[in-house]
Amino acid sequence: MKPAVLEVMRMNRVCRMVLVTSVGSFILVIFYFQSMLHPVMRRNPFGMDICCRKGSRSPLQELYNPTQLSNTAILHQIRRDQVTDTCRANSVSSRKRRVLTPNDLKHLVVDEDHEMIYCYVPKVACTNWKRVMMVLTGRGKYSNPMEIPANEAHVSSNLKTLNQYSIPEINHRLKNYMKFLFVREPFERLVSAYRNKFTQKYNTSFHKRYGTKIVRRQRKNATQEALRKGDDVKFEEFVAYLIDPHTQREEPFNEHWQTVYSLCHPCHIHYDLIGKYETLEEDSNYILQLAGVGNYLKFPTYAKSTRTTDEMTTEFFQNISSEHQTQLYEVYKLDFLMFNYSVPSYLKLE
Repeated sequence: MKPAVLEVMRMNRVCRMVLVTSVGSFILVIFYFQSMLHPVMRRNPFGMDICCRKGSRSPLQELYNPTQLSNTAILHQIRRDQVTDTCRANSVSSRKRRVLTPNDLKHLVVDEDHEMIYCYVPKVACTNWKRVMMVLTGRGKYSNPMEIPANEAHVSSNLKTLNQYSIPEINHRLKNYMKFLFVREPFERLVSAYRNKFTQKYNTSFHKRYGTKIVRRQRKNATQEALRKGDDVKFEEFVAYLIDPHTQREEPFNEHWQTVYSLCHPCHIHYDLIGKYETLEEDSNYILQLAGVGNYLKFPTYAKSTRTTDEMTTEFFQNISSEHQTQLYEVYKLDFLMFNYSVPSYLKLE
């Protein structure tokens, strides 16, 4: 039997505590694996109460103690192992460990009815996943994710995040709920963020907040109009802004180009499932299947004609110097390693 198969079969052991830290009144206990030994109350995605029948199982039970082992389960175990190994190799979760605060948990969306936690990463299908979470948590208010307007999916009050709970409630959910996130090739995600926030005329708030600052710092002899509007930022200027030490000292990156490592804290929080943008539909529907709603709800499958592709990303990096490419790779290196993305062939690293 292959080692990966053996590892999946071992997942039904009792939870193992990996972190107990405190700062002031905040204490966060994070657990790795948890066997679920008690029946739970579950709801279908349309809000009707369903009392668990004998033998019904939680998403964590379905994942770690499956009735039938599948190649998909093995794949996700390999992805989990990759994250664990990267954290260990880079000493991120041991010697450099830091406490998590409630502010670190604001990207973790909680679904009480299906006992799931989703860490959303902008530019990785998060709009559609938020729509799905609104269906799952809406108690019958919604039935079709694509009927929910995109702007409504991003209204913070429509979904509850983990930082809104008390410390004991946070610990309970981290221990007992199935936690998942979705990732994307880091530079493809970065180009997608740039195209969306700096090349679309309607994003005036980003132009004012970030574009004017980037032009002021990175463009010699900028016109007064460019300094005032910030609506014509070049990708080369955006990259220079990201690798500028002053930028990183000044404030955290905006969530649209922040690293997944910093948004979701995978070296501190053990994610049970790591979906990928490249296998979005398969991974998403596997999660819905584990949640017991696969017969009612499917992940939206429509493809955006404007989505950023690998070929497009290659073109954007053609005018970036090898020095800046190397510095930018260092910024996103953990995301590349942790989620098993190879160094892009178009990079000219020094």
